[in-house]
Amino acid sequence: MKAQPSHDNDMSSPNHPVASFRRVEDPHWLWLEARDDPMVRAFLDAANVQSDTWFTPLEPLAESLYQGHLARRDLAVTSLTTPLDHYTYWSETTADSDYPSWWRHPNEDYRQTCCFLDLDARASHRSFLEIGDMAISPDEQWLAWTEDTLGDEYFTLLIKRLPDGQPRALLDHIGPELIWAEDNRTLLFTRYDTTQRPDSVWRLTIDDAASHCILEEPDPEFWIGLGKTRSRQWLVVESASKDTTECHLIPAALPATPAFCFRQREPGVEYALEHRPGHFYVLNNRAAPHFRLDRAEEAHPDTWLPLIEHRSTHTLEGVDAFDWGLVLTERDHDEAQVRLRTIEFASDHSVTRDTLLPLPDTPCSQHLGETPHFQTRYLRLQEESFTQPLQWLEYGLDTGERRLLKRQAVHGNLQPDQLTARRLWATSPDGERIPVSIVARRDHLGQGPLPTLLYGYGAYGEALDPWFSIARLELLDRGVAFAVAHVRGGGERGEPWYLNGKLAHKENSFSDFLAAREALIDSELADSERIVAYGASAGGLLVGASLNLAPDAFCAAVLDVPFVDVLRTMDNPDLPLTTAEYTEWGNPSDPVVRQRIAAYSPLDNLVDRPYPSLFLQASWHDSRVPYWEAAKLYARLNDLQLARQSATPHPILLHTEMEAGHGGASGRFQAWRDNARQDAFILWALGLADISTS
Repeated sequence: MKAQPSHDNDMSSPNHPVASFRRVEDPHWLWLEARDDPMVRAFLDAANVQSDTWFTPLEPLAESLYQGHLARRDLAVTSLTTPLDHYTYWSETTADSDYPSWWRHPNEDYRQTCCFLDLDARASHRSFLEIGDMAISPDEQWLAWTEDTLGDEYFTLLIKRLPDGQPRALLDHIGPELIWAEDNRTLLFTRYDTTQRPDSVWRLTIDDAASHCILEEPDPEFWIGLGKTRSRQWLVVESASKDTTECHLIPAALPATPAFCFRQREPGVEYALEHRPGHFYVLNNRAAPHFRLDRAEEAHPDTWLPLIEHRSTHTLEGVDAFDWGLVLTERDHDEAQVRLRTIEFASDHSVTRDTLLPLPDTPCSQHLGETPHFQTRYLRLQEESFTQPLQWLEYGLDTGERRLLKRQAVHGNLQPDQLTARRLWATSPDGERIPVSIVARRDHLGQGPLPTLLYGYGAYGEALDPWFSIARLELLDRGVAFAVAHVRGGGERGEPWYLNGKLAHKENSFSDFLAAREALIDSELADSERIVAYGASAGGLLVGASLNLAPDAFCAAVLDVPFVDVLRTMDNPDLPLTTAEYTEWGNPSDPVVRQRIAAYSPLDNLVDRPYPSLFLQASWHDSRVPYWEAAKLYARLNDLQLARQSATPHPILLHTEMEAGHGGASGRFQAWRDNARQDAFILWALGLADISTS
């Protein structure tokens, strides 16, 4: 039988949350922003009940998807071991645990194993637990970590003596980041301002819980971050906006030393630092939109000498220093492909070897994995693609040998070698070529148009490099193709790709997403009547704006914690993230910017035409995209349906997770259940919710 969820969306019903809670004097539903109003919780609870009722016929399918997901993966997982100076570390997650435990043994005796942090035990009396940062002191005698127990991204700082000391909470309501100085007694951590912006760095010692501010950032568009060079000689305090950076340095062995500014900020200039004794390496975009690499002597940090020149065909995305040289992360613009390159130096800084590391598959993601030792001649690599599960390798610099250390296991009837991926190129209205990736079963792709899930993000320069998903196999096995639109605003084709999808160019992202849909149809890979759009957070803005432009382009859409009330959010500097986001979206105090944002903000541009079926998801404790953005979209779309008096409206559903934050449930089993429910909606929308064969 086919699953047939009720389409009863009759807003005249007194049980419908929108009809029951509408306030005539507030047609824009602004009252939903009043978190302390009991009626807000009542509204969200009623919407959850409505959503649960609608999903009732799909519960067998959701359960089948969930059980299928469990059957395809190893539930008991042990990470790779990582040796530090004195101990070797790893994590273990048992088959029935939501969270990992952390273990270690002395480097010289693997039999003396000891569990030093059990997150499953810490979460046993909580509905939410998220670790922000975890750090071992250099002498490996102390553990410090930050944890969030609500999902609102306010963290508590805890320490314990290793291996079995009692955890001690030192501070509440701080930022997630922390780092040890090399004196084994001093911790640096970040604090928030009133808008939850990490605006300052503080220092405390484990002997004296009193904390001292060492650097404060007054500019509301800048955030503070922490780091330490792999050489372990410098602590790095980075103050950065979306397009400008300023770094301060502290000798790691002398953490009470006042921080000194490496180079004062210049508007529009971003830079990042690495270090080898005697020299700093500066990745920067001064007169180099795709970034260049300079070096500076420690004694003369203001004098930057060119090392890797700017190239129009590649973007330099990262630099990691070792005693023998550098590992560069670079992106090929034409292929939208990221890969690693090693450069080894002689004592006079001349290059003795320049090696582009090989890739097993294209397109593929390749990243430097956990490689803590400065002197190592073996690099840990991580690689995955749309058809290749995540694998960890060891690469020998002297031999060029790639040794497989571990590969994510995949069980069940659909194996990676039964999948295939393709890269298409869509043409946006302004003529720009847009990469589009698609993955499906090998015996399905190219045999006729397929029901398709189209995913996009397109913000902050984040690149959607190929990634493998076990949960995705449940959709692929049922005949769905998964596609990714690599739209402008992301970083897939370098920094200009990002710049051409932000601020005054933001609408390029929406045009690119719709062009990707057309390319999938024109190539006869996707069924034009069965395409579901998916976007999360800023990707929710992408999908929401695209739906306003073309409501009939998709048969359904999933908007997860969607950023859809752009104008009102950016108009409120008291909200978390707003001021720091001005360089991404613009400051609406400028009338030109206000008009521009108002022209695309999804909630401000709803059209009086039928929308496809929608599943909106939000979280009560989300501090990045408040719950009310999805709630107001849900209410106002239902209002439009009522005004049209449509006899058979498409369902518009809202589910708000009341004990989670921006990333949803923290426990893995609940997260997988939530994913299964979402996939059940997608299969229903694509006409594939056949319970009898699920």
